[in-house]
Amino acid sequence: MTADITIRPCRFEDIPAVLKLWIDADTVPGPTDHAAAIERRLQRDGELFVLAVDGARIVGSLMGGWNGWRGDMARLAVHPDYRRRGIARQLIAEVETRLRDLGCSRITSLVFINEPGAPELWSNAGYKPDSEIGRYYRDL
Repeated sequence: MTADITIRPCRFEDIPAVLKLWIDADTVPGPTDHAAAIERRLQRDGELFVLAVDGARIVGSLMGGWNGWRGDMARLAVHPDYRRRGIARQLIAEVETRLRDLGCSRITSLVFINEPGAPELWSNAGYKPDSEIGRYYRDL
Protein backbone atom coordinates (compact mmCIF):
# COMPACT_ATOMS: atom_id res chain seq x y z
CA MET A 1 0.00 0.00 0.00
CA THR A 2 1.06 3.57 -0.57
CA ALA A 3 1.24 5.56 2.67
CA ASP A 4 0.81 8.98 1.07
CA ILE A 5 -2.37 8.05 -0.83
CA THR A 6 -5.59 9.23 0.75
CA ILE A 7 -9.09 8.05 -0.09
CA ARG A 8 -11.84 10.64 -0.11
CA PRO A 9 -15.21 11.28 -1.74
CA CYS A 10 -15.28 12.84 -5.19
CA ARG A 11 -16.28 16.51 -5.32
CA PHE A 12 -17.85 18.49 -8.15
CA GLU A 13 -14.59 20.34 -8.76
CA ASP A 14 -12.85 16.96 -9.30
CA ILE A 15 -14.91 16.06 -12.37
CA PRO A 16 -12.46 17.27 -15.06
CA ALA A 17 -9.58 15.44 -13.35
CA VAL A 18 -11.67 12.25 -13.03
CA LEU A 19 -12.52 12.30 -16.74
CA LYS A 20 -8.82 12.81 -17.52
CA LEU A 21 -7.89 9.93 -15.18
CA TRP A 22 -10.23 7.60 -17.07
CA ILE A 23 -8.53 8.54 -20.33
CA ASP A 24 -5.01 8.29 -18.88
CA ALA A 25 -5.87 4.92 -17.30
CA ASP A 26 -7.07 3.70 -20.71
CA THR A 27 -10.44 2.58 -19.36
CA VAL A 28 -13.09 1.42 -21.79
CA PRO A 29 -15.10 4.55 -22.64
CA GLY A 30 -18.79 4.57 -21.80
CA PRO A 31 -21.81 6.63 -22.81
CA THR A 32 -21.86 8.35 -19.40
CA ASP A 33 -18.26 9.55 -19.48
CA HIS A 34 -19.15 13.23 -19.37
CA ALA A 35 -19.42 15.92 -16.71
CA ALA A 36 -23.23 16.10 -16.56
CA ALA A 37 -23.53 12.36 -15.85
CA ILE A 38 -20.92 12.52 -13.10
CA GLU A 39 -22.66 15.55 -11.57
CA ARG A 40 -25.92 13.55 -11.39
CA ARG A 41 -24.04 10.65 -9.79
CA LEU A 42 -22.52 12.90 -7.16
CA GLN A 43 -25.94 14.35 -6.34
CA ARG A 44 -27.36 10.86 -5.80
CA ASP A 45 -24.56 8.83 -4.16
CA GLY A 46 -21.71 11.29 -3.68
CA GLU A 47 -20.36 9.57 -0.59
CA LEU A 48 -19.99 6.32 -2.57
CA PHE A 49 -17.89 7.80 -5.39
CA VAL A 50 -14.38 7.73 -3.96
CA LEU A 51 -11.01 8.90 -5.19
CA ALA A 52 -7.42 7.97 -4.41
CA VAL A 53 -5.40 11.16 -4.12
CA ASP A 54 -1.66 11.72 -3.95
CA GLY A 55 -1.29 15.31 -2.74
CA ALA A 56 -3.45 17.26 -5.18
CA ARG A 57 -3.29 14.58 -7.92
CA ILE A 58 -6.22 12.22 -8.46
CA VAL A 59 -4.69 8.81 -9.15
CA GLY A 60 -7.65 6.45 -8.73
CA SER A 61 -11.43 6.33 -8.73
CA LEU A 62 -14.25 3.95 -7.93
CA MET A 63 -17.93 4.75 -8.24
CA GLY A 64 -20.27 2.99 -5.84
CA GLY A 65 -24.05 2.99 -5.89
CA TRP A 66 -26.84 1.89 -3.58
CA ASN A 67 -30.46 1.38 -4.54
CA GLY A 68 -31.63 0.34 -1.09
CA TRP A 69 -31.46 -3.33 -1.98
CA ARG A 70 -28.13 -4.01 -3.67
CA GLY A 71 -24.86 -2.17 -4.03
CA ASP A 72 -22.84 -1.79 -7.15
CA MET A 73 -19.40 -0.61 -8.17
CA ALA A 74 -18.16 0.65 -11.52
CA ARG A 75 -15.48 2.77 -13.17
CA LEU A 76 -12.55 1.48 -11.16
CA ALA A 77 -9.47 3.20 -12.53
CA VAL A 78 -5.91 3.68 -11.31
CA HIS A 79 -3.40 5.84 -13.15
CA PRO A 80 -0.71 3.66 -14.80
CA ASP A 81 2.06 5.37 -12.79
CA TYR A 82 0.36 4.20 -9.55
CA ARG A 83 -0.61 0.62 -10.37
CA ARG A 84 0.55 -2.44 -8.43
CA ARG A 85 0.57 -0.51 -5.14
CA GLY A 86 -2.72 -1.70 -3.66
CA ILE A 87 -4.68 1.43 -4.55
CA ALA A 88 -7.46 -0.47 -6.33
CA ARG A 89 -7.90 -2.67 -3.27
CA GLN A 90 -8.02 0.41 -1.02
CA LEU A 91 -10.76 1.90 -3.19
CA ILE A 92 -12.74 -1.36 -3.21
CA ALA A 93 -12.43 -1.77 0.57
CA GLU A 94 -13.59 1.81 1.15
CA VAL A 95 -16.70 1.47 -1.02
CA GLU A 96 -17.47 -1.94 0.51
CA THR A 97 -17.31 -0.39 3.99
CA ARG A 98 -19.55 2.51 2.99
CA LEU A 99 -22.09 0.17 1.39
CA ARG A 100 -22.04 -2.17 4.39
CA ASP A 101 -22.71 0.83 6.66
CA LEU A 102 -25.83 1.57 4.58
CA GLY A 103 -27.12 -1.99 5.12
CA CYS A 104 -25.91 -3.55 1.90
CA SER A 105 -25.34 -7.30 1.92
CA ARG A 106 -24.57 -7.90 -1.77
CA ILE A 107 -22.44 -5.92 -4.18
CA THR A 108 -22.26 -6.26 -7.93
CA SER A 109 -19.26 -4.94 -9.81
CA LEU A 110 -19.69 -3.90 -13.42
CA VAL A 111 -16.55 -4.95 -15.28
CA PHE A 112 -15.67 -4.70 -18.95
CA ILE A 113 -14.34 -8.22 -19.49
CA ASN A 114 -12.08 -7.00 -22.29
CA GLU A 115 -10.44 -4.35 -20.10
CA PRO A 116 -6.88 -5.58 -19.48
CA GLY A 117 -6.41 -6.87 -15.95
CA ALA A 118 -9.96 -6.13 -14.79
CA PRO A 119 -11.30 -9.69 -14.45
CA GLU A 120 -8.17 -10.78 -12.58
CA LEU A 121 -8.24 -7.78 -10.25
CA TRP A 122 -11.87 -8.33 -9.26
CA SER A 123 -11.30 -12.07 -8.85
CA ASN A 124 -8.30 -11.39 -6.59
CA ALA A 125 -10.47 -8.98 -4.57
CA GLY A 126 -12.87 -11.84 -3.80
CA TYR A 127 -15.49 -11.24 -6.50
CA LYS A 128 -16.63 -13.98 -8.85
CA PRO A 129 -18.44 -13.93 -12.17
CA ASP A 130 -22.15 -14.55 -11.90
CA SER A 131 -22.96 -17.25 -14.41
CA GLU A 132 -26.67 -17.18 -13.50
CA ILE A 133 -27.34 -13.56 -14.45
CA GLY A 134 -26.97 -11.96 -17.85
CA ARG A 135 -26.82 -8.22 -18.15
CA TYR A 136 -29.20 -6.48 -20.53
CA TYR A 137 -28.86 -2.78 -21.29
CA ARG A 138 -30.26 0.01 -23.38
CA ASP A 139 -28.58 3.36 -23.96
CA LEU A 140 -31.07 6.22 -23.78
